[in-house]
Amino acid sequence: MRIHVVSDVHGRAEALKRAGDGADAFICLGDLILFIDYSDHGQGIFADLFGQENADRFIELRTQKRFDEARDFSRRMWESLDGDAWPHIERAVHRQYEELFEAMPVPAYLTYGNVDVPHMWPAHVKDGHTVLDGEVVELGGLRFGFVGGGLRTEYRTPYELDDDVYAAKVAAVGEVDVLCCHIPPAVPELLYDTVARRFERGSEAVLEAIHRTQPKYVLFGHVHQPLARRMRIGRTECVNVGHFRASGVPYVLSV
Repeated sequence: MRIHVVSDVHGRAEALKRAGDGADAFICLGDLILFIDYSDHGQGIFADLFGQENADRFIELRTQKRFDEARDFSRRMWESLDGDAWPHIERAVHRQYEELFEAMPVPAYLTYGNVDVPHMWPAHVKDGHTVLDGEVVELGGLRFGFVGGGLRTEYRTPYELDDDVYAAKVAAVGEVDVLCCHIPPAVPELLYDTVARRFERGSEAVLEAIHRTQPKYVLFGHVHQPLARRMRIGRTECVNVGHFRASGVPYVLSV
């Protein structure tokens, strides 16, 4: 069985249409939405609403880890809009989700990324899309477990969870052959982004599950330019499936 896996789509709808070509099944590990593009500051919801110059400034503050200033700047931007900020965000997110779910291959098995908005997915998922979070499905005779979202950070993205809530989802999945997460296990080489020059947050619960249950594979994304794209921990092959917005190419898993 040939399975194509993507993560960190971030608005790349045109490539998503082709990502399932030749596959028996398709897996998406989240981060569908493009809110801010650190490579092209003119792209994404923030730039659409406030212009590239303001996106440049916001990205500069966050890159320099001046998070309080970034939040103050962002708040001033949102306050400049008519009415509350959320309706503006919601409309922009719905527009992106409409395009992305229409492009999503079928059959597809999906979980959320940290920048996704889970309560907005039901309006857009199609027949043949199965959304899983803390749940298991069988593909090709193997058990695939799915754990969506990320952990709390200074960036305060939409689907960040407390450590114990995230760990409970890992525990609910239990022993599987392939563990599919948005974020990596808490291993420094898998967490360091060589372009952003910072460590992202990884999951201690996923790392503990690897040591305890030794799945064949752990698949994840989240770190766009990792120091190490894959690593073996005991019998488990840990694989960053890639930054799909940049590559447009899925990771191929044959089972």
